[in-house]
Amino acid sequence: MTTPPKPNLRPKNPRFSSGPCTKHPDWSFAGLKGALLGRNHRQPDTQARLALAINRTRELLELPGDYLVAIMPASDTGAVEMALWSLLGPRGVDVLAWEHFSQIWVTDIVEQLKLKNVRALVATYGELPALGQVDFDHDVVFAWNGTTSGVRVPNGEWIASDRAGLTICDATSALFAQRIDWEKLDVATFSWQKVLGGEAQHGMLIVSPRAVERLEGYTPPWPLPKLFRMTENGKLDRALFEGLTINTPSMLCLEDYLDALSWVESVGGLDGTIARSDSNAAVIAHWVKRTSWVDFLARAPETRSNTSVCLKLVDPEVLALPPKLRDEFPKRMAALLDAENVAKDIDAYRHAPPGLRIWTGATVEKSDLEALTPWLEWAFASEKQKLAKAA
Repeated sequence: MTTPPKPNLRPKNPRFSSGPCTKHPDWSFAGLKGALLGRNHRQPDTQARLALAINRTRELLELPGDYLVAIMPASDTGAVEMALWSLLGPRGVDVLAWEHFSQIWVTDIVEQLKLKNVRALVATYGELPALGQVDFDHDVVFAWNGTTSGVRVPNGEWIASDRAGLTICDATSALFAQRIDWEKLDVATFSWQKVLGGEAQHGMLIVSPRAVERLEGYTPPWPLPKLFRMTENGKLDRALFEGLTINTPSMLCLEDYLDALSWVESVGGLDGTIARSDSNAAVIAHWVKRTSWVDFLARAPETRSNTSVCLKLVDPEVLALPPKLRDEFPKRMAALLDAENVAKDIDAYRHAPPGLRIWTGATVEKSDLEALTPWLEWAFASEKQKLAKAA
C-alpha cells in the first residue's frame, strides 16, 4: 500500500481550536494601539472604554433596551457561577445537561449549593434532553450550544413566555453565531475568547428586568464571595453594569475585544457573523455527506452546532479495532495534522467521546475549511495505512 499523496493546498490559518478561538481575519497588533495600559481602571477615560465595550455589545447583539450588561472576571465560567450563586434558591431548579460543561452546572447546583428541589434532565453526547419536560415554574439552567458535543438547542420556542422561574443560559459558543430569542432568556453569559476570538479570562453577564427583580428581592442563604456580589444594601449595583468592574480588568484584553467588535461591524453586524458561521458549518456538512467514514456526533440535523462541529468516526474497520486503538485513531489523525501545521487543536474535548472537533465560527475563513477537508481525508487514509502495515 503506497502512502497517499498530500493535498496541494493548505489552510492559510491552521487554528481551528474551539476556545480560545482564532482571531478574526483582519486582526493585527495594530488594533491594540489604543489600549490604556498602566492605568487605573476606575478613572474617567478607562471607565469610558469599559462602558463602550458594554454599550457596543448591547447594540451588536440587538438586546432589548431594558437588559443590562456587565464585564465579569473568570471568563464565561465566572459569569455562570455568579448567576447560579446569586439567583438560585427560591424556586426549584431544572438543569439541562448534554455535554461536559452543562454537567458541571449540575454538580455545582446539587453538590456545592446543595439545593434540594433539583431536576437534572440529562442526555448522552449527541442528544438533547427532552425539552418538553422542562418545568418553567422552576428556574431553568442550560447551555444554548454544547461546545464539547456539538449539540445546540434548535431555537427558543420550547421556552415558555409566561414562565414563573428564571432562565439562565450559558451562551458562550452561540452568541454572534446563532440567533437568540432574548425575550426567552433572563440571564445569558459568554466570554470574549469564543466566537469573537478575544483574549481569555473575561466574561460577560446579560440580565433581564426579571433577573434584576430576583436580585433585589432575594438574599441567598449562603455567603457570597466578593466576586459574586451584584447588589449593595438590597439594590442592584448599577455601576457594575456601566463598566465599574468588581476586580481589575485587563485594558489590553479590553482593547482586543473592542477591536473584535469593530470587525463584527465591518462584516455586517450580527447578521454578518451568523451568515459566516452558517456558511462555514455548511462546508463541513457537505463534506460529511459525501464521506463514508465520518458523521456528526449530533444525531438530529436541527441540533447540530454551527460553531463547535463535533465529528465521530464510523468506518467499520476503525470501529472493529480494539478499544484503545479505536479511541486513539482520531487523536493520531489530529496529531498528524498538527505536525503538518494544517490543523491545530481539532481532537475531541478530553471528556467527550473520541472524535474530531472543528471550530467553524465567524472568525474562521471559509476557504481555510475548504482547504482542510482534503487533509482530513489524507490523515484518515495515512492512519489506516499504518494500521494495515502493523497488521
